[in-house]
Amino acid sequence: MKRSASSLVFDPTHVTQLSWTPRVFLYKGFLSDEECDHFVKLAKGKLEKSMVADNESGESVESEVRTSSGMFLSKRQDEIVANVEDRLSAWTFLPEENGESMQILHYENGQKYEPHFDYFHDQANLQLGGHRIATVLMYLSNVEKGGETIFPMWKGATTQLKDDSWSECAKQGYAVKPRKGDALLFFNLHHNATTDPSSLHGSCPVIEGEKWSATRWIHVRSFDKSFNRKTGCVDENEHCTKWAKAGECEKNPTYMVGSEADHGYCRKSCKACSS
Repeated sequence: MKRSASSLVFDPTHVTQLSWTPRVFLYKGFLSDEECDHFVKLAKGKLEKSMVADNESGESVESEVRTSSGMFLSKRQDEIVANVEDRLSAWTFLPEENGESMQILHYENGQKYEPHFDYFHDQANLQLGGHRIATVLMYLSNVEKGGETIFPMWKGATTQLKDDSWSECAKQGYAVKPRKGDALLFFNLHHNATTDPSSLHGSCPVIEGEKWSATRWIHVRSFDKSFNRKTGCVDENEHCTKWAKAGECEKNPTYMVGSEADHGYCRKSCKACSS
């Protein structure tokens, strides 16, 4: 796929450092309106209830902690997706191959994601490129009220003043309002690669309107080369059978089965091998 000359260009004057504890940066206007609308269009009709990773097994499970719906794009599935992925790599200075496929999320009235960490507590997920060193949240729509990204353990020198345009949830820490086209980058690890508890974050309930966002998780190592890629009808992770029974073949087909752009690691358990 041919890269656009502008796909690797970003304007550092649009980036603001919001916090050092945790390290959080806001890029105003990272995505164009056309890119935002394209991502939403790709997701509509393909959304499923969002899952969370179980801290012990690493399996994806349903939880009231996270009440949004979402879906995963395939890496580089079209020119717009590929250009955004390239631009993310240029901005974060982290290799594109270290990133997961982007997840598109949709929050309706009252839906939320309780504060959580993006680094892992289980060994199964740590095999897949190690910890998520950084997270980028890209806002694909404006929200009339609510839907803020909240950092409850933020340690700033001064208090963030908030008027009645903020939700009560957003007043419980440092918060960022979702604005269409903006991107929020924060780091889940310290400079020495240890986990940063101050990176605890959540999505406040939507009060008025709806919220669309795209998430890109970036690992410390290549996510594309987490395992030696084998040929034939094989599983490449000891948890494939368990994940398949939990429905991951349908919920996360890009990882489990693979696509034209991505290698599938659980083809045998998903019964996706060609005859």
